[in-house]
Amino acid sequence: MATLKFLSFIVVQLFLVAYNCEGVEVGFYTKTCPNVEAIVKETTKHYISVAPTLAAPLLRMHFHDCFVRGCDGSVLLNSTKGNKAEKDAIPNQSLRGFQVIDAAKSALEKECPGIVSCSDILALAARDAVSLINGPSWPVPLGRRDGRVSILSEASKKLPTPFDNFTTLKTTFGALGLTVKDLVVLSGGHTIGMSHCFSFSSRMYNFTGKGDMDPNMDQNYISHLKIKCKPGDVTTIVEMDPGSFKSFDTDYYTMVSKRRGLFASDAALLTNRQTKDYVLSQLNPHGSTFFKDFGESMVKMGKIGVLTGKAGEIRKHCAFRN
Repeated sequence: MATLKFLSFIVVQLFLVAYNCEGVEVGFYTKTCPNVEAIVKETTKHYISVAPTLAAPLLRMHFHDCFVRGCDGSVLLNSTKGNKAEKDAIPNQSLRGFQVIDAAKSALEKECPGIVSCSDILALAARDAVSLINGPSWPVPLGRRDGRVSILSEASKKLPTPFDNFTTLKTTFGALGLTVKDLVVLSGGHTIGMSHCFSFSSRMYNFTGKGDMDPNMDQNYISHLKIKCKPGDVTTIVEMDPGSFKSFDTDYYTMVSKRRGLFASDAALLTNRQTKDYVLSQLNPHGSTFFKDFGESMVKMGKIGVLTGKAGEIRKHCAFRN
């Protein structure tokens, strides 16, 4: 029995090592492509300056990449005749900004062909998008290689949803080696971006299947949202952090503390003592640790399941395997 417990412990440890691989490093391309960060940042800046709302989708794209098969660029692959890819899964159908990654890849292929992976470009673009809208910046460890597999059903099963409660969220994040603190910190990414009404309509119109409202959501806020979001609305989008959805800040935590987070998964942060304490600790912008914490959690997330060495490939075009 003791031997079985020990073997189980070893398996768990190997799993977490695999999902938090240290095979990436800051400055990985110093000799092979020294201008990589400048090129990606300039490309991202060009697009964000024209359309600041692209910042949120780029950040979300990196999240969705890392949560399925690790940060291997699998979310960027197109479906083929014989395979439906992650990109076509329902949670990913609203992703935007693929043209930013493609443009950066094109520029890098001219500068240093066959060197920089699409997964590294995505990690850099997500960081740059956040920093360009007044958010934090952080050093991005590089050296990821691109995966060759992308399966729609895996994205449908493995991505966190707006409907998740705390227990489900903790399990999903924990399976990838992320802590409860990482969960509440990375949820702060909801400070930017928009959401379709259908992602939270049940909280307004049919919370328990009896045509009722979610008692955990501010009732005045529900009345306000109902003006924009009618029953069955599948097209309207609303700001996730009203008034500052184009600016990366701590306002998300203020909204959550007032029970005005859009998603059930936002409200879930108030149902656990550790995450609730974190939400409340960020309300004073001068004492907030959010920017520092967000950078640290993004670095940690960016190491999930990375392919390094001779694993995977360096794609020539990010939407296609070589």
